[in-house]
Amino acid sequence: MSEKHKNPVEWPTLLLVFACYVTWAVATTWLAALWLPAAMLVATLAMVMHSSLQHEVLHGHPFANRMMNEILVFLPIGLFYPYGRFRDLHLAHHRDEFLTDPYDDPETNFLDPAVWAGLSRLHRLILRANNTLLGRMIIGPARSVLALIRGDLRLMAAGDRAIWRDWILHGAGLVPVCYWMVHVPMPAWAYILSAYAGLSILKIRTFLEHRAHERARGRSVVIEGGTILPFLFLNNNLHCVHHAKPQVAWYRLPAIYAAQRDEFLRRNDGYRYASYSEVFRRYLLKTKDPVPHPLWPKS
Repeated sequence: MSEKHKNPVEWPTLLLVFACYVTWAVATTWLAALWLPAAMLVATLAMVMHSSLQHEVLHGHPFANRMMNEILVFLPIGLFYPYGRFRDLHLAHHRDEFLTDPYDDPETNFLDPAVWAGLSRLHRLILRANNTLLGRMIIGPARSVLALIRGDLRLMAAGDRAIWRDWILHGAGLVPVCYWMVHVPMPAWAYILSAYAGLSILKIRTFLEHRAHERARGRSVVIEGGTILPFLFLNNNLHCVHHAKPQVAWYRLPAIYAAQRDEFLRRNDGYRYASYSEVFRRYLLKTKDPVPHPLWPKS
């Protein structure tokens, strides 16, 4: 059997998609009318789950057919990111030989030291703050969305039709989402704030997924403990397992890791944390990495 699940439908993922949309709908309607703070929290968690499900879809789940998969996550309930751009940039990120590369890894926060040297003092201060966990959660979402828009506008101006398509589809998906929001009790400001909070939670996952390391296999982390965040991230806390086996469904990753734990920790040179609680204790107000890539330029 190949690493990818051979059943025609991966039911745990499909059922989770259904539950995610139901939760989002309940949060923006009944719960928003009952108590807005609770509705915002539940909506935020639904948006985090939706993003994690988009990640599953771009890796080929829960169906064998790409179009069927993408229809499942077409609605951009998280507002900010076009699915097509997330898909293409994330798949480019999965070229492990380029992980943390300031130029060829689209998800890295490292900069070429030469670029860093040319930045203003204020810009450096912002980027250093972004390299603490609290900073990543507060300013990280705005910084990443603005960077995406700025870069995509340049590419669109140069005639990149694929990016035009992705943004047009994103706009089309926003139409029913906005129509829904006009007719539900949750105020627009509360929904937008919830969407931003969802990105903030997702930044916890991406904060230290990868480190600068001479070997590609040593760059991806394992965070072993916890229940709520690993579930919201669909077991992407076992990130070195995901990078080693990107076609494996989320619900199979824990068993694979448990069966080969010593081997995975040997492969990633022990890049491991016991839980997200440890990550918060160590890095909430402290930078984990420098902004300039410590191993750049490559030898």
